[in-house]
Amino acid sequence: MAGAMSPLRILLGQRASQSTAWRRSLWASSHHCGAAANGTSHQPVAARLHMPSPTTSSTNNTTTSSRSFSSCTPRPQSAFQHALKCNHQWAETTQANDPDFFPTCAQGQAPRILWLGCSDSRAPETTLLGLKPGDVFTHRNIANILSPTDLSLLSVVEFSVFHLKVQHIVVCGHTSCGGVAGSMANGKLGGPLDIWLQPMRALREKHAAELAKLDGAEKMNHMAKLNVAAGVDVLKRIPTVIDAIRDRGLEVHGVLYHLASGKLEEVECKEDEAVAKGREEAFERK
Repeated sequence: MAGAMSPLRILLGQRASQSTAWRRSLWASSHHCGAAANGTSHQPVAARLHMPSPTTSSTNNTTTSSRSFSSCTPRPQSAFQHALKCNHQWAETTQANDPDFFPTCAQGQAPRILWLGCSDSRAPETTLLGLKPGDVFTHRNIANILSPTDLSLLSVVEFSVFHLKVQHIVVCGHTSCGGVAGSMANGKLGGPLDIWLQPMRALREKHAAELAKLDGAEKMNHMAKLNVAAGVDVLKRIPTVIDAIRDRGLEVHGVLYHLASGKLEEVECKEDEAVAKGREEAFERK
């Protein structure tokens, strides 16, 4: 997008720069944990995974991690026990690098972003944003479907918008989404999945003509974007969100996370001004 950066991009840039030291501790923790698990201490985790090592910026000499501590190379031991070891090492390393971090977290939270995303293990919001615990309030489910009758979603929105006063809500879909693929299939998935994906299948029917012009990954990605836009629309019909947009400038965004590049793409969510005004008037305080 040309021109001035969006408020969301500016915010994410600020938060990411503040978490550089914390990200360094993640890399150190990952290295130590992986080495301890197999009795070595000289080979970086990234090398054992055939992944790039962390890169150093030539402009600010800061190091960023390409892997999180939870991605330590799995060992023959229990995956859960391995995760616990990585957690303990991460906690110790973080405490050593930033003694105030955990005490500050224990005092409360003041996230600026509410993130509504997919449960997919490849799309962890804090990691892909380059942020840290306390920066993002999160709700995730299969295929990031936002339903106006989902009490879990509505509770998260109410708490984060009304009580925590988040400044941004981000609806995030992603490429290669199993939920999107399931909604595009004609057969039954079985169990509750068919019921859960019903809103997306209805969306598929609504946009059948434009989807018919696309094939393969392009069609799937377009469907994912339609689902994100539908989620933004649902949010803008919630009275608490309407009030926050009007009273304090809350912003609602849609993005698509590209698994192949690790980058977010902003999804255009057009809204007719007359429709927006009608929503606000419908819930106007008496």
